[in-house]
Amino acid sequence: MRTLCVSVCLCLHVSPSDLFVCFSPAVRFVDCGRGDLVRFECSNPSHFRIEADGVVYAASTVRRSALDASPLLITASDAATQQQWEAHVLLAPSSQQVQQVAAPPVVSKGLKEIVFPSRNADSQLKRTKRDWVIPPINVPENSRGPFPQELVRIRSDHDKNRSLRYSVTGPGADQPPTGIFIIEPISGELSVNKPLDREHISNFHLRAHAVDLNGNQVENPIDIVINVIDMNDNRPEFTHQIWNGTVPEGSKPGTFVMTVTSVDKDDPRTANGMLRYKILSQNPESPTSNMYTINNKTGGIITVAAGLDREKVPQYTLIIQATDMEGNPMYGLSNTATAVIRVTDVNDNPPEFTAETFFGEVPENRVNVIVANLTVTDKDQPNTPAWNAVYKITGGDPTGRFSVPTDPTTNEGLVTVVKPIDYEISRTYVLTVEARNEVPLTRGIQSRRQSTATVSIRVLDVNESPYFEPNPRLITMDDGTGADTALIAFTAQDPDRFMEQSISYSKLSDPANWLRIDPNTGRITTIAILDRESPFVRNSLYNATFMARDSGKPSASGTGVLQIHLRDINDNAPKVFPQETEVCEKPEPNAINITALDGDLNPNAGPFAFELAHRPSDVRRNWTITRVSGDYAQVSLKIGFLESGIYELPIIITDSGNPPMSNTSYLRIKVCQCDMNGDCSDQQHIMAAGLGTGAIISILLCIIILLILVLMFVVWMKRRDKERQAKQLLIDPEDDVRDNILKYDEEGGGEEDQVRMSPRDTIEPDVIRPGGVRRLDERPLHPEPQYPMRSAAPHPGDIGDFINEGLKAADNDPTAPPYDSLLVFDYEGSGSTAGSLSSLNSSSSGGDQDYDYLNDWGPRFRKLADMYGGSDD
Repeated sequence: MRTLCVSVCLCLHVSPSDLFVCFSPAVRFVDCGRGDLVRFECSNPSHFRIEADGVVYAASTVRRSALDASPLLITASDAATQQQWEAHVLLAPSSQQVQQVAAPPVVSKGLKEIVFPSRNADSQLKRTKRDWVIPPINVPENSRGPFPQELVRIRSDHDKNRSLRYSVTGPGADQPPTGIFIIEPISGELSVNKPLDREHISNFHLRAHAVDLNGNQVENPIDIVINVIDMNDNRPEFTHQIWNGTVPEGSKPGTFVMTVTSVDKDDPRTANGMLRYKILSQNPESPTSNMYTINNKTGGIITVAAGLDREKVPQYTLIIQATDMEGNPMYGLSNTATAVIRVTDVNDNPPEFTAETFFGEVPENRVNVIVANLTVTDKDQPNTPAWNAVYKITGGDPTGRFSVPTDPTTNEGLVTVVKPIDYEISRTYVLTVEARNEVPLTRGIQSRRQSTATVSIRVLDVNESPYFEPNPRLITMDDGTGADTALIAFTAQDPDRFMEQSISYSKLSDPANWLRIDPNTGRITTIAILDRESPFVRNSLYNATFMARDSGKPSASGTGVLQIHLRDINDNAPKVFPQETEVCEKPEPNAINITALDGDLNPNAGPFAFELAHRPSDVRRNWTITRVSGDYAQVSLKIGFLESGIYELPIIITDSGNPPMSNTSYLRIKVCQCDMNGDCSDQQHIMAAGLGTGAIISILLCIIILLILVLMFVVWMKRRDKERQAKQLLIDPEDDVRDNILKYDEEGGGEEDQVRMSPRDTIEPDVIRPGGVRRLDERPLHPEPQYPMRSAAPHPGDIGDFINEGLKAADNDPTAPPYDSLLVFDYEGSGSTAGSLSSLNSSSSGGDQDYDYLNDWGPRFRKLADMYGGSDD
């Protein structure tokens, strides 16, 4: 077949934006800048196809008869505006002879060609390993076009005998970012469609494919690497616009200060990214204009000259420039930054006193007083260890009475008195003070003469207090020293030797009021007997305080303590201890351990001698005493039984003094009935041992409340009985009132009525009766006395006579209790001689009985007298 050469001119007659496109070997339509809004359609899709970019391709082998047919109609439509355009494509054979095999497509001359490696025919469907690597394609970044710009041609040896189609895949082609690289399907020309940016993507990895018209793969894909060649399109950028550094003052040349850095987005392997640094300016230019230098490759700044002095230039400002292209000023790009270098302080200036001599004065005996303020100057940075001053006294104070602390605010030296100064010893002081810093001076710097000053201090005389020496003062006296005895001259000394003053004395403290002091001489005498056993004496020492006052103006005073040690004498007789104890009635266990108390000290106290007194005679008969040791003895009963009670046992105790002292001391012994444990079991002992005062008071209050309740109940019952009796007395005389007249303390006893009279409300309670007095509920232990019997016929005076007769009988009865004990009046013996009270109601009429005497019994019996007395009317 012949090779077809297509040459077509297309014109769209619809708008001023006409398109003229020539096709060779394919037809290309141009959308006049409308982008992707135009869609193309072909009238003969079986033989021709049109791509989205407006390129018409032959879909199959085109014969001559097809060319002679009607023109090919291409329709273009705008998707946004719905406008359409039509173009007629006329196809004509080329002038050359059509051959059986298609000729190679037309390619750009001089374009590099990439050929697919050959493979065996029998391994068409099997992927084979490439035996060579295609070298990468280098594309400069930021190319200005025109685009598309051909890069390389991809060719297969199989295109000699068949038509092939070429394509590329990968990022930049059919993967994001798409559209950067395109390939001509027929010619295999690979082109770049837009400028590249190495800083964005430095290389692309594509894969080329070759297929026949049926889409069958005829070659194994090959990898194509496209490197973006760097161009110097980025300036250096400092990581900080302002750099801060420090350098100590006085640093030697070559001292490292700081490092500045910058970055360049260009390829650092090329000159585009190779930076160089330099210092453009220095401010201030003191002491020289080139105090610093910079390493042009690393950016390190160092000192190159001496003379850094913070006190003159505290800070330097440098302008630093960074340039790429290895610092080429003509082709390289540059940028600047600022470096601020602060000169730090070192102790190169010693403190200097503002004066050579300072003056001050202080009263004697004053401490923590500031005498003088020492001022200094220091050129170093304030409030730093190189500026803070430390003061030291180097002379004139051998006893360490002064110190010089530093005022942290003003840096002044405060000369302060730390120990009392005595005007009588030294009237002036001349101190030598040296000032230094907290840190030592820099090497090579010497202290100046102004770092030492003199301080002259004058001491002022003041009136000082008299003092006693020694204080306290101890003297020894005998116990029992009498009054008006001279003890000692307790005098004080006045430290003011240069003042003519007198001292007077007075007493401040004398707890027992034993002493007096002469106000002029200070002599102390006694005014009472000294007693070592006094409660004001502790450990045989008696303390008295005296005051001495001088005659100065104003006067001063001092105190002194006089301690009197009293030697013990045997002036106290021993006493028994304990003074009270308890024993049981039975002899076992009845031993009592006793000792003696003696106000004296050994050897005027124990060991003691114990002896029972000879009077009364029953003492030695009932008791015995046995010495257990020198200080203890044992008292016990000699008899088998002793009646309960309280006994006072006289014991003679003799101490060991010279001469000895004896004393009869009474041991109070309570003899009581004991339980199985040998403890007293009587009620008083139990109450005393087990109940406190609060418990006893509570019990008494409960008893009182209970008695009040009982009394109220009795009153209520009596009132109720009165009401019931009054109702019974008001019954009609015709009614039967027998056995319902009155009820006088009915206690049983058969048919006999008993009347009991007892003065219980006026006698003592039963709990305090002495032994031998029987209780109210007891029967008499002796033959019953014959009390007078009440007559059968009562008389108004019978009750009183009966009581008086009973009282006389009791007084004359030898078996009756004592007169001060509880007397029983209501006991009437085994029987009563009185007639039955029921005789009062022996008949309903009462005509045989005279009841007029009831009027004489009082108002309570008047109603009965009215009912039963008088006439029948």
